[in-house]
Amino acid sequence: MLHSAFASGFRRSVVALVAVCSAASLAPAARAQGCTGDLNEDGVIDGADLGVQLSAWGPCTGCAADINGSGVVDGADLGLLLGAWGICPGVPDWATVVQYAPDPAVVTDPSLRAAIIATGRPWRVRDTATQIEMLLVPPGTFQMGCIMGSNQYGCYSSEQPVHQVTLTNAFYLGRYEVTQAQWQARMGSNPSWFNFADTPNRPVETVSWTTIQGFLSATGLRLPTEAEWECACRAGTQTPFYDNSTDDNTLGALAWYWQNAGSKTRPVGGKAANAFGFHDMLGNVWEWVNDWYASYSGNAQTNPAGPVNASARVLRGGGWNVNAAGYVRSSSRTYGAPGYAVNTIGFRVARTP
Repeated sequence: MLHSAFASGFRRSVVALVAVCSAASLAPAARAQGCTGDLNEDGVIDGADLGVQLSAWGPCTGCAADINGSGVVDGADLGLLLGAWGICPGVPDWATVVQYAPDPAVVTDPSLRAAIIATGRPWRVRDTATQIEMLLVPPGTFQMGCIMGSNQYGCYSSEQPVHQVTLTNAFYLGRYEVTQAQWQARMGSNPSWFNFADTPNRPVETVSWTTIQGFLSATGLRLPTEAEWECACRAGTQTPFYDNSTDDNTLGALAWYWQNAGSKTRPVGGKAANAFGFHDMLGNVWEWVNDWYASYSGNAQTNPAGPVNASARVLRGGGWNVNAAGYVRSSSRTYGAPGYAVNTIGFRVARTP
């Protein structure tokens, strides 16, 4: 059985590792720090980039093809491009790059963009084998636990005491919950309860933590730790909701839950994203994470992975069945036995670069 151990606020401060970039200067800076010569930002310097450069040959103020910034695209820029030919540094061998630099329209916080750029890795990729879209979460330090409640709901004991967590490594996390189509493509069947015309784009559900291990083994993906999940969900916020609000009435724009879901899951990506670009981290389905469940410690921790053993695994984020905004917040947590599978539970995947 699930235990309702939920909470509200949880403070999160992402450590910006480089100077803050303005939106206007981000694109050229991101290319320079991501991969010199990758003019179309696909993670590879190849003939497509050469074509871009040759088409811009000559005077070219401020254009990406002018790699050395001389105001002219010429042989010097061509030499730089040819010298960097091949796969960009920082691109994982399992990934296909969708967009190297973080999109300012999505990652609107300059400090978050700067932290992503500082990793030298692409922001938006697809896992080549599964085509699951993933976004980069940079290293950082945050306060994990319930810092503040919302207008209607206070903190819960399961989310206290607040404690400092440092994640020293960047990681990739699924932009959306794993869908029924993605599960069926790999596993050959669909365990989900909800079956509609748009079923392929709904999150897979009725999957236990134990069952998910087969999907992970087949794909090389993994579940995020509880700390990684909360770090990604918060995206730099300290408030109960990742729109930087304490107002429970704002939740409907972020999450599918009892008040608006119509007693069922909904296709992924239908609600507003957080400041990293992740969708549905609140609502739709509860999400399994890797950790065993335990009460929090007040001690500062680095890369915590939960207790070595326990009787239940952690679930995060709330689902379509939750009837109060106080249970669909960034710090909300509950648990279930590893073999527990119901139509309110799914997951999203992570991967280490």
